[in-house]
Amino acid sequence: MNKAYPAIFAAFVLTSCATANLSYEGRAFRSSSETITEADLKRHLYVIASDEMEGRETGSEGQKKAGRYMIAEYRKMGVSHPEVLKDYYQKVPKEALNSRRGTLPDSENILAFIKGSEKPEEIIVISAHYDHVGIKNGQIYNGADDDGSGTVALMEIAEAFKKAQKMGKSPKRSVLFLHVTGEEHGLLGSKYYADNPVYPLSNTVVNLNIDMIGRSDPDNEGKDYVYVIGSEMLSSQLKVINEAANNATQKLELNYKYDDPNDPQRLYYRSDHYNFAKNGIPVAFYFDGVHADYHQPTDDADKIDYKLLRKRTQLVYATAWELANREDRIVVDK
Repeated sequence: MNKAYPAIFAAFVLTSCATANLSYEGRAFRSSSETITEADLKRHLYVIASDEMEGRETGSEGQKKAGRYMIAEYRKMGVSHPEVLKDYYQKVPKEALNSRRGTLPDSENILAFIKGSEKPEEIIVISAHYDHVGIKNGQIYNGADDDGSGTVALMEIAEAFKKAQKMGKSPKRSVLFLHVTGEEHGLLGSKYYADNPVYPLSNTVVNLNIDMIGRSDPDNEGKDYVYVIGSEMLSSQLKVINEAANNATQKLELNYKYDDPNDPQRLYYRSDHYNFAKNGIPVAFYFDGVHADYHQPTDDADKIDYKLLRKRTQLVYATAWELANREDRIVVDK
C-alpha cells in the first residue's frame, strides 16, 4: 500500500471543517472539549456505580434509579430527547429481553439528542450500556468500569456538544446519545433499538460504542492507551478519522490487538456496536481490556483512572465532532 495516502487523507480530515471554524484548533471545539473533566466524570460515576443502584441489573429498580439520575442531568444540561419520543425512554418489553440466561422484566433504553443544524436527518449514534449484573450472593456488583465508565463518558460528551451549540456551533449532523439496557444478557437493548430504530438505520452514519474505558489491563499498566475495535471493518475512512482525531488531540496509543473478527475473544461481537455493524453501519468500539475486577464485586468507582478516562472520553468526542461536522458522511465500502 502507498504509505503516503493515509497521511494525505488524515491531513484532509483535520482541515475538512476549518472553513466553518469547526476545526480542532477552533474555539468551539477547544472550549467544549474542556467541559469533559475528571471531576465531572468522577461525580457522575460515584452515583451511577454506588451501592444505592444495587448493581443496575436489567429492569431492576436500581437500574431505573440510575436512569432517572442520568435524565435529570441531561435536563440540567439542556439536552433533550428525540422529538419523535414523548420523553427520554424507549420502552423495551420483557418479550424482547428473553435470553439464555432467563427472563427479565420490562426495561428501557435512554435516549438523549442534539439536532443537527444542516443535515439533521443524518444521525451519529454514540452508545454505552448502563446495565450491569446486579447482586449475587449478597454482594453488589457496582460495575464502575463495566459500563459505568462508558455511561458517564456519554453524558460528558453530550455536555460538550451542548456547550458548542450554545457557542453557536451546533453539530451539522444530529447526535443521538444512546444508553442501552440488557447488554449483559446478550446485547438485548441495542438489538431492540436496531430492530425498532427511532431514526432509520439508513440515515445512521456511524456508531461509536463505549464499553469499559476507565481502567487498564495488565499488559498496559501505566500507558495512555485504548483498544479500538472494528473501525475499518465496514468503512475505509473511519479508522483514519479516529487516528487523525487522536493525533490532533489526545495522542493515546491506539491498540488494535482485538481488531479482528477471528480474535479468540471475539470482542467485535461482544458489545452493542455489533447490532449496528451487522446492519451495515460503520462502528468503532472503545475498550480498556479485561482486568482482575471485570465482572467482580470489586469493580468500584475508587479504582477508576479518571485522568485516563477523561482522555479517552475526549478522544471519542473529537472523533464524533469530525463525523458530525465534515462535509460528506463517511462511506460504507467494505
